Formats: sequence, C-alpha cells, structure tokens
Amino acid sequence: MVFIREQDQAAARERLQAMTDPVRLVFFTQQLECQFCRETGQLLEELVALSPKLVLETYNFQIDKEKVAQYGVDKIPATVVEGKKDYGIHFYGIAAGYEFASLLDAILLVSRGDSGLSPETRQVLASVTRPARIEVFATPT
Repeated sequence: MVFIREQDQAAARERLQAMTDPVRLVFFTQQLECQFCRETGQLLEELVALSPKLVLETYNFQIDKEKVAQYGVDKIPATVVEGKKDYGIHFYGIAAGYEFASLLDAILLVSRGDSGLSPETRQVLASVTRPARIEVFATPT
C-alpha cells in the first residue's frame, strides 16, 4: 500500500524544494504492541524519497534507550524533526491526513532554522524565564 499518492508526491516534492539545509527525521518504533508504527515508518520512507535533503533514522523504542532518553520520547510511534539542532519538534502517531501538511511545514521551518515568528513575538518569548512545554493535539473530528 502506498501512503503518499502520486499527485500528493508531486506537491510534496515541490514544497520540499524550498528546503535550505538537510533535515533528519528520527523515527522511534517497535514491532509489537504499537498501533501505526509500521504505517508511520512506511510513510516516512516514502517522504524521504521525495528529497535528497531528507534523511530517516529509525530506532527501536525498547532497545535504543540512549536515543529515547536523548530525545525525550515517551510514546510511539514518534518522529523527531531535527535540523542543525533539535528544536524539540515531535510528532506522535502517524502524520497522515491533515497532519501530513503540518509535518511538511515543520520540515521546512527546521530546514531554514527560522520559526517565522514576528519580531514582536520573539521579544515577548525572550522574556520567558523558565522552560515551557507546548503540546498541540490534532484530530480531524
């Protein structure tokens, strides 16, 4: 089964041409007791085939404890979008449907190394004095 249809591949390939720097997709999976791990891995393989600037690294959630701890992954399937540095962008579950566009956006932002935030927003965020964890939940319903 193909996850990214031919017409969507063409659109994604075109969007990914805007990448400036390489991006690594760090995927955490396991064989048993993981809904959508296999499908997520296949989707990511299809995605990295669309751009020479995308690389996929796959780790076993149960075995690769150092990598799990390094990225702070606490559930699977998990995909970390990392460029020159780790911005803390994690996707949990399969980034299909509407979430696929969010994954492409994250890849482009990380590739550019710029959030796209306005100077005013950056100034406000610079005043934050303690760590903050921002979680976004998405569902098509």
